[in-house]
Amino acid sequence: MTEQRVHPIESESYRILHQRIDLTGLPPTVAAVTARVIHASADLEFAQLMVLDDASVSAGIDAVQAGAPVVCDVQMVRSGITSVATTCLLDEATAGPDGIPTRSADAITRAAARWPIGAVFVIGCAPTALFEVVRLVESGVLRPALVIGMPVGFVGAAEAKAALRRIAAEAPHDRPIHAISNVGEKGGSAVASAAFNAIVRLAGADRDPDVR
Repeated sequence: MTEQRVHPIESESYRILHQRIDLTGLPPTVAAVTARVIHASADLEFAQLMVLDDASVSAGIDAVQAGAPVVCDVQMVRSGITSVATTCLLDEATAGPDGIPTRSADAITRAAARWPIGAVFVIGCAPTALFEVVRLVESGVLRPALVIGMPVGFVGAAEAKAALRRIAAEAPHDRPIHAISNVGEKGGSAVASAAFNAIVRLAGADRDPDVR
């Protein structure tokens, strides 16, 4: 494995982060994802808001190492992810009167049709995209390897993330729904991509020295 280079700015950011908050009580994989979200946002409150466990991080690591498709709700999320191939179908999407409320939701429907099993979904902007992931999972159409649901906003964001956590909690043990989210209205493309970048790094697939 090629030794990973860490940019000095990133090293200094993590030094300050660890001075200000103690994440050592968390499982190492959970701490790594949480720290990267805080690093990307400079918001220490994410230490209390993040909802994830080692099983979900491990599922993401396995998916990255297997080369699973990575579906993003918007191009900003896609642009923030380093070192692995990603896709966003928003340019193909439409919204209309037939039950698809937004282009973001339609893009998720199209992605689910192409990759119904084993993809990673990274949602950082559109609550309607995350609601569509939840709907498709509940209907049995979609079985993702991992859903990172961290959309931002006053309308629907907190509710969509709560819905994701609900289906993850209710999933049977033999068909788990692995999810990473945060409580409340905070979120966004930067933190969603940061959470996934942490998983990429844990998977040993990150070779990009750029700070994201």
